[in-house]
Amino acid sequence: MTKGPLELAGQVAAILDDLGILYALGGSMASSLIGEPRSTVDVDIAIRVEDGAAEALLERANAEFYVPVDAARGAIRAHGSFNLVDTAHGLKVDLFVLGDGLLDRMQIERRMSVTIPGLADHIWVTSPEDQVLRKLDWYRSTAYASERQWRDVVGILRIHGDAMDRSYLVETARQLGLGTLLDDSTKAASSK
Repeated sequence: MTKGPLELAGQVAAILDDLGILYALGGSMASSLIGEPRSTVDVDIAIRVEDGAAEALLERANAEFYVPVDAARGAIRAHGSFNLVDTAHGLKVDLFVLGDGLLDRMQIERRMSVTIPGLADHIWVTSPEDQVLRKLDWYRSTAYASERQWRDVVGILRIHGDAMDRSYLVETARQLGLGTLLDDSTKAASSK
């Protein structure tokens, strides 16, 4: 049976849930689930790993995936990222280890449970507001070159704009220095 990115995300989410590790699906897949759908094979999951859970995560993940264990340990210590590779299906998951920054904290605190048809359980997904903030931050960090990030932001704002927590979005964008980008993306979303 062929496994797709959603099934892979569900498999990893089940491991994280079993281990009590807080997570939120992010990136292109989350944008597609809560914004405008687009084709993606990227599975990005933000995780908050407490000290005692790191080795249990690596042991469990290594039983089901190829994991560069030494690199993963380093990423966990440094709040970086590492991969889980499903060699049978040629897919990978990027796990981003969250730190204590504002976006990192809020991504977990404000995540939302989503039921996806075809998956047995729910999956935790980054909220629309935090997806917008993450993608604007990424867009800025790429010197405004990632048109895909911009399109994702505009799509999320177009679909969820009226239902979003605007005061949280505006205030957090201001704190992160993203206020002008948020204003520009909001204008772009309302003009289409």
